[in-house]
Amino acid sequence: MDINDVKGLGTIFAMIAFLSIVAWAYSRSRKERFEQDGNMPFDDGDDVVMPSPERRENDE
Repeated sequence: MDINDVKGLGTIFAMIAFLSIVAWAYSRSRKERFEQDGNMPFDDGDDVVMPSPERRENDE
């Protein structure tokens, strides 16, 4: 076994790892979670506490 065999095996293992990650990312069971995570920046943010208008006027 020479260095070229080791490089070939490393390439095969890297390809298998890459294809496994792609299969995991595009699996149907993960679709809903990834869609929710992708829409996080566009959520209303109802849980964010904003100062009242009276307080903002006093701060200026």
